This record gives sequence, structure tokens and C-alpha cells, in this order.
Amino acid sequence: MSYKVVFFDIDGTLINEQKEIPADTVKAIAELKERGVEPVIATGRAPYFIKPLAEKLGIESFVCMNGAYVVYKGEPLYRREIEKHRLEALVKKAAEHNHGLVFEGEHTFFADREDHPFIIDSVNSLKVDLPGFNPDFWKTDGIYQVFLHCESHEEHLYDELSTELKLIRWHPQAMDVLPAGGSKAQGILALLNVLGLTAADAAAFGDGLNDKEMLEAVGFGVAMGNSHPELLPYADFVTTHVDEQGIRNGLIEAGLLEAEQVEVI
Repeated sequence: MSYKVVFFDIDGTLINEQKEIPADTVKAIAELKERGVEPVIATGRAPYFIKPLAEKLGIESFVCMNGAYVVYKGEPLYRREIEKHRLEALVKKAAEHNHGLVFEGEHTFFADREDHPFIIDSVNSLKVDLPGFNPDFWKTDGIYQVFLHCESHEEHLYDELSTELKLIRWHPQAMDVLPAGGSKAQGILALLNVLGLTAADAAAFGDGLNDKEMLEAVGFGVAMGNSHPELLPYADFVTTHVDEQGIRNGLIEAGLLEAEQVEVI
């Protein structure tokens, strides 16, 4: 089948551990566009985190904050905020355990604590600016995602919120907090609906725990060779490492690019 749109995760998929885009990935995305297939970024990152990367790849459409905020060719088309009373419960619980929070809105993000070491470490790992300080930001603005800063052995402290919020670990000291049932797949299906396409028309690439629903939802799901082991059962194909032409090899397997011919001398 000829897929019409391909969704790409960022960290560990489009970029490597050094937060760099491999040169062959840039070339593969350009070739994909030349063939009339639209690349779309599907990430846990907020839109203000991805602009330089998107511009370098010439990508104009994004599924951001794990599906809660979707932009098509520069125009927002889907928003799903976390409800205020659910945020209030999270803020109360995090305060009890001295766990820092970062609130992500449509245009900016703020932390509820200053100089919290876990916040500094996790946000710095994304190679983006640190958040400002505004503990009341969640009260005044729409919040689409929250970073909850705790370690894995402390996750059970939030079990009572599991029916109201979805928590996914992305860093040893940080978790994404989403609306209940939220996922990249929700944002992807909203975008496909606007485009008049079905999930069968789409392929997707990912490497992390927040990519499970995305790979399962589309017509062809590709896990990177450097993926979290728990992601692999959700993929139709496991490609090579991000630094080993993983994007190109996955697109070849999907029938969207042709294998390069090696000249025999």
C-alpha cells in the first residue's frame, strides 16, 4: 500500500542521543516529500520546543504534547486540555511529596518550583530553555501536558489519580502527565480526519513508551532499532538504529523509498 502521510517521533527517532538530526535522515525526509508523501512530527514535546528541527526538515504539521495539541500547516486544529479539577488534584499530591511540576500551555511553559534539580536535569536533557517560574500558571491558562518530577519507585504515590490522568515515564526523574486516555494516536486520528484519510493511509516511526498507541493505530508502525524493548511488540517492522539509517530503512520497508543501488565495479 502507498501511505500518504508518515508520523515521526523526535527523540530517538528523528534525532539521536546527542539531539542531532543524522544527515541521512534529513535527506530521507526530503526524498519522502519529493514523492508527495507528507511528513508530520508526532511528539511528546510542546510546539515551542520543536521549531528549529521542524524548519530544518521542512515539516509544517505537528502532533504535539502526546496528541493533546495538533497543528496542520501552521494552523491549530485540535486541542485537548487537562481539566482544572484534575490539575488541582495533581498539584495537591505533588506538593505533599515535594515533587516539582512543569505546566505546558499552548505558547509557553512554567514550573511551580525554582531551581528544582529534577526539573533542571530533565528539561536540560531536551536541549531547550528552562521553564519560567509561575506556580499558578495552570489556573489561568489552558494546560495540555505536565511534567511530573519523581523517580520510578515513587510512581505508586499517584495511583489514585490513574483514572483521571495518564502518566508515562520519559526520563529517570520525569513523567509526562496527559488527559485520561490521551495518546499520540488521538491527535493523529484527529488530523487524519481533517485530511479525509484513514489510519490505513498512514505510517509512523517511534522508539519510546509513549509511541505504543501510535504504532498500533496506523497502517504501518515502525520501531527504531534503539527502541525501548516494550515498544517492539506494537511495531510491524523494527528498523535499524537512528544513527544507522533507521529512518531510511524503515521508509524503504514501507515501500515509500527505494533502496539505493550499489554499483558493482
